[in-house]
Parts: sequence; C-alpha cells; structure tokens
Amino acid sequence: MKKRILLALVLLLNLFLGHQLVVAKEIKLLPLPQKCTFTKGQFIVGKIDLQTPVLANDWKVFIQQNGGTVDAQASLKIIVRLVDELKEIPLNRNEAYKLTVKSNAITIEAETERAVYWALQTLSQLVEKKGKRKVIQACEMTDWPAFRVRGFMQDVGRSFVSLAELKREIAALSRFKINVFHWHLTENQAWRLESKIFPMLNDSINMTRFQGQYYTLEEAKELVSFCKAHQVTLIPEIDMPGHSAAFIRAFRHDMQSPEGMKILKLLMDEICENLDVPYIHIGTDEVAFTNPTFVEEMVAYVRAQGKKVISWNPGWHYKPGEIDMTHLWSYRGKAQKGIPAIDSKFHYLNHFDTFGDIIALYNSRIYNTATGSDDLAGVIMAIWNDRVIIDELDNIRQNNFYPNMLAIAERSWCGGGSEYFNKKGVILPGEMTIEFKEFADFERRMLWHKAHSFQGYPFSYVRQTNVKWRVTDAFPNGGNLSKVFPPEQSLEKKYLYEGKEYKTHPTIGAGVYLRHVWGTLVPALYKEPKENHTAYAYTWVYSPKNQEVGMWIEFQNYGRSEMDLPPPAGKWDYKGSRIWLNDQEIQAPIWTATHTKRSNEIALGNENCVVREPISVNLQKGWNKVFLKLPVGKFSTAEVRLVKWMFTTVFVTLDGESEVKGLIYSPDKLK
Repeated sequence: MKKRILLALVLLLNLFLGHQLVVAKEIKLLPLPQKCTFTKGQFIVGKIDLQTPVLANDWKVFIQQNGGTVDAQASLKIIVRLVDELKEIPLNRNEAYKLTVKSNAITIEAETERAVYWALQTLSQLVEKKGKRKVIQACEMTDWPAFRVRGFMQDVGRSFVSLAELKREIAALSRFKINVFHWHLTENQAWRLESKIFPMLNDSINMTRFQGQYYTLEEAKELVSFCKAHQVTLIPEIDMPGHSAAFIRAFRHDMQSPEGMKILKLLMDEICENLDVPYIHIGTDEVAFTNPTFVEEMVAYVRAQGKKVISWNPGWHYKPGEIDMTHLWSYRGKAQKGIPAIDSKFHYLNHFDTFGDIIALYNSRIYNTATGSDDLAGVIMAIWNDRVIIDELDNIRQNNFYPNMLAIAERSWCGGGSEYFNKKGVILPGEMTIEFKEFADFERRMLWHKAHSFQGYPFSYVRQTNVKWRVTDAFPNGGNLSKVFPPEQSLEKKYLYEGKEYKTHPTIGAGVYLRHVWGTLVPALYKEPKENHTAYAYTWVYSPKNQEVGMWIEFQNYGRSEMDLPPPAGKWDYKGSRIWLNDQEIQAPIWTATHTKRSNEIALGNENCVVREPISVNLQKGWNKVFLKLPVGKFSTAEVRLVKWMFTTVFVTLDGESEVKGLIYSPDKLK
C-alpha cells in the first residue's frame, strides 16, 4: 500500500512539473529529463561491446568505473549514433538526445558530441548498485534543454581562484549539464590574464589584491581545453572601458584615450590568438563614456578577429546586429528584441542567504519565460567578490554555490517555473501547493547528490521543507506559548493582546526572510515591512531521545559584496535579535572579526553560520520550544548597509554536515 501511495504521489508530482515522466520508483535524476518512461528490466554492467563515433574514452571510463570491461565480442552493447536530425525535438536540438536502456543494450541517438556527453551524464545518474553489480533501470528517454546558455561566473579579478579549483567546479557542474563558464578576468584590483607583450599588466605592483597571482596563457589554454572536454563553453571577460583601474596603473592611460585603445587592441590580438573560444565578453557597465566611438570600434575590432561579442546591459545601448549577445544585470537589465540575452538580473550568489533565496531561484522562470528563444539564450549565476575572500573554498561555502547551481541547472534545463524572482519571492509556499511539492522533490534529489556526488565538496545545506514556524507581530507573557496559544486555539491565525488583534504568519524553512536584502523588490514574509518593528517566531521540535546536537543560527546573512561590520561582542547582530531553547537563551558565538571600520579589504570571519562550528545544544526527549525575538530597527545603518530582516535556525549534526534525523518541527506540537 505504501509503495502504491508513493508511486501515485511521484506521478502526480511529475504531472505538476509538466514533464512526461512515468516512473516505477523514486528517482534521483537532476536535472529531470523532459520525457522519460521507466520500463521493466535492467541493464547489468559487465562485458560490453562499445560502438561509438565520439567520446570513446569517456565511455570506456564510464564502463570501467562501474565494474565493466570493453569487449567487442560481448553480447551486451552500448551503441551511440550521430544522426542528421532529431525531428521531434522542439528546440536546442544540438544538445538533445534519445536514450534507450534495455536488458541487452543501451542506445543513444544525438546530433552532436555535446548531446552525447549529456546523455552519458544522465546514464551515470541512473546507475545503481545491487549487491556487487552495477545496474541501470530500463527506460526510454527523449531529452533536451529549455535554454541554450546554462552557466556560472567566477570573479577572479577581485579574488583569485586557482586553476585546480576552477577545474573542479567546471567538472562537477558539467555532470548536471551546466554548459558555460564565464571567466571574469579583469577588475580594478588586478588583470589576471598573462600578457607577454605587456608584462607590466601582471606585475604585482599593479595589483591591489592577490599580488602577482594571474593565469599564464598556457594555463588559460589548458582551461579552454578542459572546458571543451566537459562540453563547457568558456567565455572570458575583459572588462572595458570600466573596472579598468589595473589597466590604468600599468599604462598611465585610460582605456578610452587614443593611446589606451591602441594598447587594448594589441591585447585583444594576443587574447584572440591564444584562446580558442567563440565569445569575448567586453563588460561596458558601470562607467562614464568619454569616447563615443569606443564601444563601436572595440566591438568591430574583436569581431574582426573571428570572435562574437557579449556586453552587459545596462551598459552601452545596441541595436540588433551591433552586438552578438547582451548580458542582463540588476533589476534594470532589459532584453532587446533581435539581440540574444543572458539573464543574470536576480542571480547574484554574493547577495543570497543559505536557505531563503534558493527557493525563489528554483521557482523562478528565467527572464519570466518558460523556455528559451532566439532572443533569450539563458542564464548565468554570478559570484561578485567586492569583499576580499582569502580562502577560495570559503568563496564556495559563503555563497552556497553548489546548492544554488543545482537549482539553476534544473531550471535552465527543464524550463518552466511558477513566477519570476520578484513576484512571490523567497518564502516557501504552503506544503499542499504545487510549488512546495516541486521544491521538496528537488530538495530530496539535491540532498541525494550531496551525499553521493559531492563528497569532499563544501555543500552547506540541509533539508528545510520540514521546518515549520509561526511568526507573530507581538508576543506577550515572555514567550510562554501555552498561555498565548492554548491547544484549542493553536490553529487560529489571529489572537488578542491588550485589546488589539495580531496576526500570525505560518511559514516553512530553515531560513526565513521577513524583509529581503533588496527590500520590497523581492517579496518576503511581510509585504510592507516597517522600520522599528519587532516580530517573534516560534516552533516546537520533537526529539526521539535526549541528545547533543548542533544549531545553525544567524539573523543577518552577510553578503560577500558588502563591507559590513561584524556583530558587536556578545550580540547576534545590531538589531538586538535573540533566541531561546526551552527558555534558556542561546548566546552568540565569539566573533573572529572585531574591526570597527568598514572595509572591503577585511575578509569575512565567522559571521555566517555555515562557516563556523554549529552551536552545541541539548535536546530533551519529547518536545523542545524554540523562540526568537526579531527586531528590525532601521533598514540601513552605519554598520550594515543592506539590512536583511531574517533568521536562520535549524538543528544539524555537530559537524554541520547533515540534518538531525527523527526531528519533527511543529508550532502546534502536532506529529
């Protein structure tokens, strides 16, 4: 009976998702395929006759890693066919594939090598271990991406990231069909790509961060080749004419001057000759244009080298045909008909918190459209490090990089979504809604991959769809829940205190925004938040035993592009937030940063909960009360520029790696 109920729920879920997915069991595929039917039987990996015109070595590695061998005389077969056209595919046929798994053969049909690579990644996720053997469930799949650009950006101009780490990120994400790496190479702080004709560009004296650290041309070529092997397009960005203080320090000329343009053209010659890439990103944002011919001339020059050109919007204004693609940033970015656009408007990981923003990201329709088109290429997630980051892995932890990238990997491949980022926002909808079921299923699959595909990677996320709260506008009796909400009134949404009626706001999540970092532009729990307001949040947590556990707690997730001061000693934040467990107040940790002057050149310490050890607490067997006081104060202060009125509270293992099993979160003490 339980299996039949589970099957019905999964079938219903995938009906909601809009995917034609017929399953016989819970699946772990991420991203979900467009069309898939699981059938009876299984392919048992053993001796295999491999027939493929492309990626032969990749296929051999796949077979060997799963306990098989390549044998031309074997009865089991893997057959890859490159075909002229997959007519039934509605868009992006160059990345589409048909995959059929039977007990005696696996066949793949595709138009390109890249599409075969995506089929291989899907097949790798289908492998299961049964006893000592690896098996693959029989199925028929037709799959294609909704958007042709599915990428991420690392700002190595501000904070250097080693070649080894970039490779690790590219390889990991290519397994989930991320196909673009945007390499932001130049900034005010440094010019990170070697120039042999102008070596002074890379001299440490002309860098203000990570002095002397840059990528040689040979390393850049190596990364281009590495990307190609993982079917990822590398897009180098040489920011011009803005964000060019490093250029000016080296040459004593502004880029827009006649002398600066001569130098820049020679640099572009060198880059275009050495980097075998289809696109060059030229920036053009956040700058005053003093030379009205600069952009037009530089675009024409780069195009003459056989490269297509991408430019930020807002930035220079182009007409169709004058640029090859625009890249939208901030809420002001606008796509133009006749010019393909990449959406990065609400896709800045450096502003995201750990738990709230991923909800909006996963639910979000890319540029508010269900699928790509000639005018809409796709999406790039960006990490901007205005604030220095010393440890490159801290860059991944602080930005919750892999969970967010898996969310956008699925959305950009599958398409769809229920809204745009700034419609319903960052609050997890009620548990009976379609959006909740979609996100909960994604979360389940993502956490499976955390355990099986990302061992050893920074991956600071635990399940949050089971974490339930009530947030109230006022709370008398010192947080005595039994007096405020007696059992017979526990499900009411309003209560009276001193003759006034107050609302309660049921919500779900390990992290809850009451007001978003971008204000009312992105909706949060309070539609019209007011300054100097105090809210209260509470829940009960049932523990099956007495146990010592950890807690992730924070009230202001620190953005990586802000120079905000650390909290005062002994306080959680500048707003006066407080938290109690079973009526015992939990004290703030000792903050590792103690500076009192705001600076982007001082790295974050342990301000964000995912980079410090969880707070150790004791849960008693039975119900445990969690109560939070949440004053907002001012929306902008001298200490913190962008106030996040929010809280993160969830129980985790003492090492912070996993959720605590067996807990029930219920503001009504209901199992």
